[in-house]
Amino acid sequence: TGVVPFVALLLLQRRPVAGRALLVTGPGCPGHSLCRSNVQEQTRRQVALLNATAQDLFSLYLKCQGEPFSSETDKLCNPSGVVFPAFRVNQTSERKEVMVAMYKLFAFLNASLGNITRDQEELNPTAKELLDRLHNTTKTTRGLISNLTCLLCKNYNIFQVDVSYGESSKGKSTFKKKQQGCQVLRKYVQVIAQVAHVLPHLSPL
Repeated sequence: TGVVPFVALLLLQRRPVAGRALLVTGPGCPGHSLCRSNVQEQTRRQVALLNATAQDLFSLYLKCQGEPFSSETDKLCNPSGVVFPAFRVNQTSERKEVMVAMYKLFAFLNASLGNITRDQEELNPTAKELLDRLHNTTKTTRGLISNLTCLLCKNYNIFQVDVSYGESSKGKSTFKKKQQGCQVLRKYVQVIAQVAHVLPHLSPL
C-alpha cells in the first residue's frame, strides 16, 4: 500500500501485487513531455485491437488447458469471482472520468496478464501461439497505459491513480492456476467490449 507514481506502475509488468496509489494532482507531471502527436488516435486503435482479439485469446487459452475447461467453460470460468476495477462509465460520462477508469482497468489487466503468462510458461511451455498472444496483448496493454498516462498528465495534470492489481496465483494448484486464468480472461472479454463501446462516442480525448 502506498503512493505509486506512473513510472513505477509501468514497471509492474510481471508482478501481480496488491497495492494502491492515491489520485492526486500537482505540478511537474512526469509524462507530459512523452506525448506523441497521435496519442489520442493511437489510444483508440489500441482499445479496438484488444477488443478484436480478446475472444480469440480466451478461446485459445481454453483449448490449451484441456479438459475439463473446454467442456465445462460456463461452470469453471464463471468470472463472478474475479473483482475487476469497476468500469461504471458510459457515453455521457466526462472524458476525465472515463480515462481514470480506463487507467485503473488496464493497470489491473497488465498485472493479471503477467500472472497468467507466468503460469502458462510453467504449465504449457510449448504452447507457442498462446504465449505469443499473451505477450502481444500485454505489449498492447502497456502501450495503452503509457498513452493514458500521457493524456491524464497533459489534459488534467493527474500523475497518480488509485489502482489495484488483483490476486496472485503463486502457490496455487495447477487446476486453480488454470481456472483463475480462464476466469480473468473471460471477464476481460466482457469488460474490453464495454470500453470499446464507450470510447468512440466520446468527444476527442
